[in-house]
Amino acid sequence: MLIKEKQFYRSFFMLCLPIVLQNVISLSVNLTDNLMLGQYSESALSGVTAVNQIQFIYQNLLMGIGDGLVILAAQYWGKKDTASIRRISSVAMRTALVLMAALFVVVSVFPEQVVGLFTEDSAIIAEGVGYLQIVRFTYPFFCVTTILLAVLRSTEVVRIAFYLSLSTLAINFSINWVLIYGRFGMPRLGARGAAIGTLTARIIEFIVILVYICKKEKNLRLKLKDFLHVDRAIVGDYFRVSAPIILLQSLWGVNTALQTAILGHLTSSAIAANSMASNLFLIVKTVAVGSASTANVLIGKAIGQGDMKRVRDYAKTFQVIFLCMGICCGILLFALTEPVLSLYSFSDESRQLARSFLHILCIVMVGMSYQMPVNAGIIKGGGDTKYVMKLDLISIWGIVIPLSFIMAFVVKASPIAVVWCLNLDQLFKCVPAFIKVNYGHWVKKLTR
Repeated sequence: MLIKEKQFYRSFFMLCLPIVLQNVISLSVNLTDNLMLGQYSESALSGVTAVNQIQFIYQNLLMGIGDGLVILAAQYWGKKDTASIRRISSVAMRTALVLMAALFVVVSVFPEQVVGLFTEDSAIIAEGVGYLQIVRFTYPFFCVTTILLAVLRSTEVVRIAFYLSLSTLAINFSINWVLIYGRFGMPRLGARGAAIGTLTARIIEFIVILVYICKKEKNLRLKLKDFLHVDRAIVGDYFRVSAPIILLQSLWGVNTALQTAILGHLTSSAIAANSMASNLFLIVKTVAVGSASTANVLIGKAIGQGDMKRVRDYAKTFQVIFLCMGICCGILLFALTEPVLSLYSFSDESRQLARSFLHILCIVMVGMSYQMPVNAGIIKGGGDTKYVMKLDLISIWGIVIPLSFIMAFVVKASPIAVVWCLNLDQLFKCVPAFIKVNYGHWVKKLTR
């Protein structure tokens, strides 16, 4: 039964909108780098794009750690058990810091090899390494900020993330404008200037969230000592929920990086076109990401409260909302194609490829906006994290990646055909998502 209460829709959009805006602005930090570097040089743009694939994998792993926290903590939030949420936060933070330290060591010791995974062009590798040498120092700040924002999201506090991202964008844009092009007598640093802008923004973002947690946050009253103690029972609960999500997010990040690697090894124009198209797609995709995050919290909270009928009603209503939003997002992406293309100083070949990629992604957007929030929002938020992991393992690693490699390197198909193959799963996963959420069992009580 569809929910007709106005309060439900108000709660959904009041929670979803700040998450969407926060994700849009966060992604706009990378888009700002790309737009400015696209006018500076195509090699600089491609080098930064290659490094951003590492950032994307890292970000996806942190999202997996944060999503596990949110799914488990949201059910405790429904029970108003804040002490357990603090213990869950400690486990998630320690896990994220271990991941951060490992990545920092790898990119510090093997920078050329890491960037070389995504391109064979020596000029692009040189630009990418210069960018990576600076941007790697953003990793610890971004790690702590991401987990703290996930803790707040589990208790329905989301506006701080939006304001934080807005300030980050303004700082990054200002520094980029000065240092990439060498304005006001400053050196013309290109990709390195973009890295300095990103690092400065991440440090300020980190300081602001710490001040907010210490001075303003009222639900949990987090203290440093909360992160120094570990509850072994909670550790087991957390990793039972989070392990499939972390694996899934890591594979998703690797999958996206492989897409860039596949297209980057086809033609030099393909990687630049894919950079522009994928960045615009990711910004519009934030509506689906925000919807999934909102469903995580509201479904988990309802389960924690023990209201199973409301959980099912939520699931049916969410599906209608997701589908309507997907259609609107597909239309929006189509409308933005030409205006955004006009901002890039591309060759004719790169421009035409980017246009074709975006037209494909307009169709992909509709299917993805339904299946992704259903799988990653409703079903995962209901506690059935293993199902989502299995579905993606089969669809991405059993079908999409092998098919795309064959089309790119055996059949020697065009970049346009390869892009279709790389995104097919966003369409065919709609079928299992619909069957599972409407006829399957996915509600699991995770609290003690």
